[in-house]
Order: sequence, then C-alpha cells, then structure tokens
Amino acid sequence: MINKVNKNDIRVKRHYRLRNHLSGNSSRPRLNVYRSLNNIYAQLIDDEKGVTIVSCNTLQPDIKSLINGKSPKEQAFIVGQTIGKKAVNAGITDVVFDRGGYLYTGRVKELADGARSAGLKF
Repeated sequence: MINKVNKNDIRVKRHYRLRNHLSGNSSRPRLNVYRSLNNIYAQLIDDEKGVTIVSCNTLQPDIKSLINGKSPKEQAFIVGQTIGKKAVNAGITDVVFDRGGYLYTGRVKELADGARSAGLKF
C-alpha cells in the first residue's frame, strides 16, 4: 500500500505552530490568508474580540470584474491591494501577517506585496 503524504495536514501543523506566536488586537489586527485551488481569501481579524474587521476575496462581485482574465498571481495582488485600501479606510495601517501555514511564495507573496502597496505595514 502506498503511503501518500497529505500536504494539507503538514500546512495545518505549520499554521498551528505559527499561531502560537501570532495574535492580532484592535490596534494591530492579524491579516489572515487562505488559499484554495481557484481562489484566495484575506481578512483582518481582531483576536481579542474575536471579530473580523475587513475581508476580501476573489469571489466578491466588485473584485471579480477586476480579475477577469488575469493570472492567479495578479488576482492575489489585486486582492491584497483591495484589502489594504479597505483597511486604510477603516483606520488601520499596521497589521500582523498570518500566512496561514503556506510558504511565503507565489500567490501568498503577491497578496502581501499588494497589501503593502496599498499602505499596510508589516
């Protein structure tokens, strides 16, 4: 029998290790990233209150029109820019980046670069 490694289990373990050191509050919320095969999701979370302050993903109608025909990396950059603009409008400039256990490359890196270009600091 073939023992196949479940990469998502490894990612989840990595994320739990990462979350032991990361926590967001109202002055510096946590920018959480979730990446599926076709979409990317980002949200700013205040862990002290347990609430989501701002969220953004590729399934929202206003973003869907912007990402039509773009590559997945370009889509992630646009999502990062959008969540950055929403955060700045909400009065948030400093965040803690939670990559969700994913390696900091590809779409996750592009989302972070997009958020930085919109004015977020992390």
